[in-house]
Amino acid sequence: MASEVQRVGDGAHAVIALHGWFGSAAAWRPVQPYLDGERFSYLFPDYRGYGARRSEQGEHSIAEAAADVIGLADEQGLDRFSLVGHSMGGSVMQRVLADAPERVRALVGISPVPACGVPFDEQSWELFSGAAENPGNRRAIIDFTTGNRLTGTWLDAMVRHSLEHSDPRAVAEYLQAWARTDFHGEIEGRDVPVRVIVGEHDPALDAETMGATFEKWYPNCELVVFGNAGHYAIDETPVALATAIEDFLGAR
Repeated sequence: MASEVQRVGDGAHAVIALHGWFGSAAAWRPVQPYLDGERFSYLFPDYRGYGARRSEQGEHSIAEAAADVIGLADEQGLDRFSLVGHSMGGSVMQRVLADAPERVRALVGISPVPACGVPFDEQSWELFSGAAENPGNRRAIIDFTTGNRLTGTWLDAMVRHSLEHSDPRAVAEYLQAWARTDFHGEIEGRDVPVRVIVGEHDPALDAETMGATFEKWYPNCELVVFGNAGHYAIDETPVALATAIEDFLGAR
């Protein structure tokens, strides 16, 4: 796995950045030019079924993804590290915390999925579950979760990236994983420093949702709401996102 992992920097503070359901390791590229490689060492792995690991088989569970992250840390000789997780990656980073709490230095969630999963009504579940095979569903989801306010050219580029960097079976099975996996009892009350970043235009994983989950469960959690961003702050506000990540992690 190590040879396939994208890297930025060689600083003393190790950070593993975990992508979202429609992302990949390559989806972090918009923010990478603004990261401080002298203070931090960033690793950007793919999950099984994504990016450089698209053909790699797996059960596509949150527990498996977290075990792979811990395995990567072992390969790299990282005793302690921070985690940044976007969307589904927010669930994975919390599973890493549950499984290896002594190794996690801090968490930064970007529109992160809570450790209890995400409830869906019937219509929304039909839209999301159809996304594995239907590019139009992916486009509609990305448009909805960014507030129906961004150019169609960008939406098409996001869908294209998703299609090119993921296996449809993995997409289908990871939906079941992040939406319906509940392990919040295992992380509730952990005193790890946590920063949660949400976009003001994200109608699903919004400030209210974070208040009922992350802020409730983590005593050292702080919430930041980004203006001019929806679910994809990596693309929508990359400079502000890099700043918010490193201002927080730099103090830990």
